[in-house]
Amino acid sequence: MNAIDFIKKYLPYAREVEKDTGLSAIAALAQCALETGWGATVVGNMMFGVKDSDGINGNEQLLTTTEYLATPSAKFPVVVSIQKWGTNLWKYIVKDYFRKYNSPADSFRDHALLIQSRPHFAKAWAARANYVQFLTELQVGPLKYATGPDYAKTSISIGKSIEFTIDSLKL
Repeated sequence: MNAIDFIKKYLPYAREVEKDTGLSAIAALAQCALETGWGATVVGNMMFGVKDSDGINGNEQLLTTTEYLATPSAKFPVVVSIQKWGTNLWKYIVKDYFRKYNSPADSFRDHALLIQSRPHFAKAWAARANYVQFLTELQVGPLKYATGPDYAKTSISIGKSIEFTIDSLKL
């Protein structure tokens, strides 16, 4: 799926959540684009890479993912590979449990609820109307939204592209 088709397909879900919660539609779309490769990997309507912590209640799926961590001994359901990454990180290819959803709309709503409900994302949630600040704050502190070392920078860049596209196409 190309970027324009992705935006046209998922913008209505992001705008509905923005209307209900104040979370910037651009922020949500930027994270969704990054987490799914612009819609290339949407399994079980999982749009935001939200982990399922128990892996036992039937609303999860075991998927391959990449994690960057400061330890070579992290535990996952399945570890495919571990390699040193830079000076202080380890790159893991693993299988881990992620939530699955009945629809993209459910995934967009759950993403907003997750961020709103977690105390360590309070500063991000307070900045939810400003996508640059929101995406930056998600990666501040010991508990980050994602383990990718350039997650904030990349998601902000994607957000700027999405904002330009929405404005250009008058969507």
